[in-house]
Amino acid sequence: MMRTLFDRDDLPPLDRLAALNELFVTSEHPMGILGREAEAFRASVRTVDLAAVNVVELKVSSSHVLRTPRMIRQADPELICVAMASTGKLVMSQAGREAVLEATDIALYDSSRPFGLQLGAGGEAATMLRAHIPKALLGQPDDRIERLLARPLSGQAGFAGMLVHFLRSLTTGSAAYRPDDLSRLARIAGDLLMAFVAHHLDAETALSEESRKRTLLLSIEAFVQQHLHDPDLSPRVIAAAHHLSLGYLHRLFSARDTTVAAWIRRLRLEGARRDLRDPESREVTVHRIAVRWGFKDHSTFTRTFHAAYGMSPRDYRHSAPRTVPR
Repeated sequence: MMRTLFDRDDLPPLDRLAALNELFVTSEHPMGILGREAEAFRASVRTVDLAAVNVVELKVSSSHVLRTPRMIRQADPELICVAMASTGKLVMSQAGREAVLEATDIALYDSSRPFGLQLGAGGEAATMLRAHIPKALLGQPDDRIERLLARPLSGQAGFAGMLVHFLRSLTTGSAAYRPDDLSRLARIAGDLLMAFVAHHLDAETALSEESRKRTLLLSIEAFVQQHLHDPDLSPRVIAAAHHLSLGYLHRLFSARDTTVAAWIRRLRLEGARRDLRDPESREVTVHRIAVRWGFKDHSTFTRTFHAAYGMSPRDYRHSAPRTVPR
């Protein structure tokens, strides 16, 4: 029942990689593949079509699969794909998140968004099972599905456990099925995928609004700390990175009696103030410290610093104790 799409041990390793890349690039949702050790590359691809659901088993040397914005423009059948690592480690990246999957872990990706898959992330060969289904059949809006993308979900129990068992049975025990079982398997595959997604979305909805806000604020705080040096960091950039409206971002911060811009400015000033008092930064110019903390020009930094601390950065450096504040 499973049919082989690719198994080219007759080709030299570099030609195998090029041939598999050609297969991926010309698929219904084009992707590219890069081999980490192309000179020893090996791969096999088996698949079974179950009406709206397509199941693929990919055994491959350590490699990286990418779907770029250009490939999405080339062709997008608007699929939701469920992937699991049967052997080796799989790392999935999409929607600003990264999921590390060990055996029986599951994660979703959306064919309409750029994504990356590291197969055999530890350098070993890996086996990935993937099933995809049209988004339209799930009956869920994109903004709800987005919450699940690239999140590691346990495949050991419930609908996830049944889905893992089903996918494995297709690839390891397909000889037990007859051709006239395909329609039955198609119904099971579709029902399991829809139930799996709906179950996890319901669990997301069950989280309290307050809990979601706390989680979102922690994510925003981590993002800002990571990009604080970037002078283009702004509320609009933060909102876009977290798929939020600008208005919702401002409402999140209203409970803190501050604005997003004021909060960013305070973090930058505190960082610059620490550097000005740090003996190890004594030889670093005030201008370089300003740039380090994301201020676009020296005059803006000086004016903002004076408004916050009542003196210029240069005067503060000379008057402050030569210790690093705690």
